[in-house]
Amino acid sequence: MKIYTKTGDKGTTSLLGGTRVSKADLKIDAYGSVDELNAWIGLLRDLPSNKERSDLLVAIQNNLFSVGSHLAQESGNTRFKLPEVDAALITMLESAMDEMNESLPELKNFVLPGGAMDVSYCQIARTVCRRAERKVIALNKQEEVPGVIITLLNRLSDFLFVLGRKLTAELGAAETIWKPTS
Repeated sequence: MKIYTKTGDKGTTSLLGGTRVSKADLKIDAYGSVDELNAWIGLLRDLPSNKERSDLLVAIQNNLFSVGSHLAQESGNTRFKLPEVDAALITMLESAMDEMNESLPELKNFVLPGGAMDVSYCQIARTVCRRAERKVIALNKQEEVPGVIITLLNRLSDFLFVLGRKLTAELGAAETIWKPTS
């Protein structure tokens, strides 16, 4: 099977179901942002600092593929059995955040992204997650998106923030406090 089909050479792509739409369509933008997020989660999973979190990060990636399939399906098309977005992952993320927060100092100020490369990657993933969430919410105004997808993206961005703080602590990096200028 060739990876290239040439069917997108004029700026269109097919939704799950066959309808062709512009590659600039909000649906494509939404699932493209989720796909980008999945790539960043893959990078986080590959970091030695996340070795013990690898299983959770793989679960996140698997669910993001499921999210993408839901977003890529034609509106109203029910011919395809899509993989479930596992709502239990939301609870897993909450538990992981609670566990990480137990050993972190209380957050009293905004912190600047950075401090160590691993932390920076985590914060980039967080901002990509927030963008994906915004795109999905915008899409939800046009057509119904399963609520579990919006909740998952919201909780995942929170998880990535806390993970960044946890990596900061584990790597002995400095958490730089935001100091607004007058």
